[in-house]
Amino acid sequence: PKKNMNLKKVLMFKSKKLSNYNKNIVHAFFNTQGGVSTGIYKSLNCGLGSKDKKINIKKNLNLVKKKIKCKQKNLILLNQIHSNKTFKISKITNNKMYGDGFITKKNGIALGILTADCAPILFYDPDKKIIGAAHAGWKGAFKNISKKILDDMKTWGSNLINVIAVIGPCIRYYNYEVKSDFKKKFLRKYNCNGCFVQKNSMIYFDLSKFIEKQLRENGIKNIEIIKKDTFTRKNKFYSARYSQKKNYNDYGRNISLIMIK
Repeated sequence: PKKNMNLKKVLMFKSKKLSNYNKNIVHAFFNTQGGVSTGIYKSLNCGLGSKDKKINIKKNLNLVKKKIKCKQKNLILLNQIHSNKTFKISKITNNKMYGDGFITKKNGIALGILTADCAPILFYDPDKKIIGAAHAGWKGAFKNISKKILDDMKTWGSNLINVIAVIGPCIRYYNYEVKSDFKKKFLRKYNCNGCFVQKNSMIYFDLSKFIEKQLRENGIKNIEIIKKDTFTRKNKFYSARYSQKKNYNDYGRNISLIMIK
C-alpha cells in the first residue's frame, strides 16, 4: 500500500499544447514530490549522476515510469554533458549515451531529461509522429541544441511548421544573475540583447526567452513556455543555484518525459 501512497503524491505538470494529443503521447514534468529520497534529495530525485543512494534513485525512476505507464526497461536517459550532441533512437538500448537530446518515432519508448535549473525542452510532430527531448542549460542553449534536434527531425521528414516545442520549468530570469562577460559572450554570437534584464548594476539572463527566440529563428511557430521557476521554493523543484546558495554539497534532479503511446 505504501507504494501506491507514494504514487499518489507524485505530481505531474502538463503542457496545454501537448495535452491536446493525450490519445497519442504521454508527457510530464515532475518536481521533487512523491519520492523516497531523503535529506537534500527529498524526495523524487531522478538523477543517477547525483550522490544520492542509487537504490532510492531507482525506486524514484520506477515511480515515474508507473505514473506515465512506461515499461520497466523503456525509459531512456542520457549522460548529459551540456553539449549539442543528439541521438536518434530506434530501439531500447543499454549503451551509455553522452549527449543532451534525442528523438524517436518508436511507440512505448520514454525519453527522459534531467534538470536542476536548466530547461527541459519537449518536441512533438503530430504529423510524422516524432517526439524529441533536450536538456538546455545556458551552455546547451549557447550551442543551439534545439536546432540540432530540429535538424534530426527534418531528416525523418518533419516539416517544422507542424512541430510543437515546450520549454519546461527552469530558472526564471529574476533569479538568474550573470556577469557582464557572460552577456558579452552571448552578444558576440547572437542578437539577443532582449534576453538580458539590467536591474541597478545586476544583469539577469532569461534562458527560456533565449531558447524561444532560437526556436522561432529555426522555424517553430508553435511554442509554449511553462513559467514555473525552479529556484522558487514554493514550486518544489530541485535547483542547483538554490543548493549552491545554501552550501549543500549536491542536489537532486527533476525529470521531464515524453513518450508515444
